[in-house]
Amino acid sequence: MRIGVAKEIKKHEYRVGLTPANAKSYIRAGHEVSIEAGAGANAGFPDQAYLDCGAAIESDTQALFNNSDMIIKVKEPQACEYDLFHEDQILYTYLHLAADEAQTRALMERKIIAVAYETIEEADRHLPCLTPMSEIAGRLSVQEGAKYLEKPYGGRGVLLGGVPGVPRGKVAILGGGIVGSNAAKMAIGLGADVTVLDISAKRLAYLDDIFETRITTLYSNEENIELVLKESDLVIGGVLIPGAKAPHLVRKEHLKLMKPGAVIVDVAVDQGGCVETTHPTTHDDPIFEVEGIVHYCVANMPGAVALTSTLALTSATLPYGLALANQGAEEAVKSSAAISKGLNIYKGACTYAPVAKALGIDYTSVDELIH
Repeated sequence: MRIGVAKEIKKHEYRVGLTPANAKSYIRAGHEVSIEAGAGANAGFPDQAYLDCGAAIESDTQALFNNSDMIIKVKEPQACEYDLFHEDQILYTYLHLAADEAQTRALMERKIIAVAYETIEEADRHLPCLTPMSEIAGRLSVQEGAKYLEKPYGGRGVLLGGVPGVPRGKVAILGGGIVGSNAAKMAIGLGADVTVLDISAKRLAYLDDIFETRITTLYSNEENIELVLKESDLVIGGVLIPGAKAPHLVRKEHLKLMKPGAVIVDVAVDQGGCVETTHPTTHDDPIFEVEGIVHYCVANMPGAVALTSTLALTSATLPYGLALANQGAEEAVKSSAAISKGLNIYKGACTYAPVAKALGIDYTSVDELIH
């Protein structure tokens, strides 16, 4: 199969879909790999490193797409890229379609085969290609939140760890999954007063066990959400429903309960956000204020630490990408339930039920089309 790795053009996206070592794995498996010129440079991988492992460098974006059976990316295609795709081509990347009807319909019209990193799901419900980026985003959420609590950015002027004789900053984390647990690690490390909310008693018990007495756990309900909003300096939204639009746990009227200059970091922004007032921002203009509350809603947070993120992401995505290349999309879907879950678009049909439901479009099961 001919594999094309496109250069990311989303604003301040510095990651790349394959490292040179990953490219070598595809080449050893008998595939041809072409890298768009400069695609890996911002992540620390120059064109020469790809040439040294046997890949080709392509300077013409249209030619790269025309000559590739599978396109590997990191972020969802931008509007100007939609027309680059051709029928039956495999797209392997993050898609987050439930919050993006325009992209969903465009990819359906192109009749491509779109496999989303974020919905590849193993039998134990583990999301292997989403987990490493969730870990990074969770850790970054505290790092960024702590910065924007500083007064020059409009924050309350609170140091999360406090100092002797002064109260520690309060951090509330909505969702105790991968994002939430990693945010908790960082916040605890800074010395903050941390509360984690989740709807799962089992998850709360697990977090209580691993963090011992260093966090407070609360059931996620309206009363407890309002309680922590009133008290917190930093609120982190880490709610995930795989492939579906995130629920709005924090509504606009809730912001009036919060302390002026408090900060919200909505890690769920890719899936529409778990805060009603969320809208996507970029690394060069990351924050905005609503009702005196600072919102940080960068839609590609891990892109800021491109080298770490690329190494973590590509290690996770490589096995599934090789399966798609070695077997072809249809056979890979038949032989792997995980990849079957990752299939979101197949030749004009939406094959992932949460996306179809979120957007109000027709859903066709994978079994109807392939099995």
